[in-house]
Amino acid sequence: MTGDDPYRRARHLAELGRHADAEAELRAALAAEPGDADLLTLLGYVLRRHHDYQAALEACDAATAAGPRLADAHAERAECLMALLRDRDAIVAAGEAVRLAPYAPAGHLVLARALASAGRYDEARAAARHGLSLAPQSVDALLTVAGVERGAGRREEAERAARQALAIDPAAAYGRWLLAMLDAERLRVGRSMRALHDVARDDPARPDVISMTWPVRSLLSALRRWFAAAVLLVAAAGVAATWWRPAAEASRLLAALFAAVVAGFALRVLIPAGRLPWRCLRLVPSRLRRATLGGTATVAVMLVLLGAYAMTGLRSFPVLALAAVPVLWTFGAVERAGTRPDGHR
Repeated sequence: MTGDDPYRRARHLAELGRHADAEAELRAALAAEPGDADLLTLLGYVLRRHHDYQAALEACDAATAAGPRLADAHAERAECLMALLRDRDAIVAAGEAVRLAPYAPAGHLVLARALASAGRYDEARAAARHGLSLAPQSVDALLTVAGVERGAGRREEAERAARQALAIDPAAAYGRWLLAMLDAERLRVGRSMRALHDVARDDPARPDVISMTWPVRSLLSALRRWFAAAVLLVAAAGVAATWWRPAAEASRLLAALFAAVVAGFALRVLIPAGRLPWRCLRLVPSRLRRATLGGTATVAVMLVLLGAYAMTGLRSFPVLALAAVPVLWTFGAVERAGTRPDGHR
């Protein structure tokens, strides 16, 4: 291929983030060469970066049909399958890429991401480390290792690999995002939000607004795990007070304690985050936004009910708070359904 051929022009446009122009270039070229597997693979990549995952998969299916021995086509098909949450199929496709090009690091890295997406972290770490051994100075390999280690809960190893990648390419957006999310998991709220804001500022065409809402969504996720048990304990103590009077005072004290702990934790997370998560929440998909706001409102109501019970002793308050728990869980299920794997790759 020459330096001015459609593939190179489209690749350059895609690297600049001009996905619509790259797609137009590719479709024009494919009108003349509809069976070009390289063009079809690149079209799948461009469409995936544009979040049109089903169309991207169709392009990759056509690419693997046109060039069944093209490892890149199978690797890109695996990426599309991961985006569609078809992890098992993604592992098969990535495995085919590795079989066709066993000494190319790209296939091993895609396989590592597919295995990690399926929760098979030991295998994912082995695949990622093997890919890195084939390209020790590869930023993509180091960041794949970092992403897999983070998913496996090995934060120190993830941070080490991400920093090694950033030492090679300080502008690598995914590496900076990974460090920001590692800070988030350690509740370094202000630093995490500043880093995410900087990543978005440097790539305004693709701001990761979902990640920047993490303080609100992580708070709700934590509360869904234990707040229900706390409310149940208060309600049970309130019921026990009908035949054992000392339980009444204990249940009111528990209600006050739990309400104070939740309020304090919320302030600990939300105050350093500032207004940015709430501003970004307006930009996320509507289902995710409604679920997050609904969950926030439900928690607020539950806190008010616990506080009211602590002050008045009326047993209907903890019962109403307990009745709100399924509502909170429902909003959580809707929120999880409204998010996709991160689009940094």
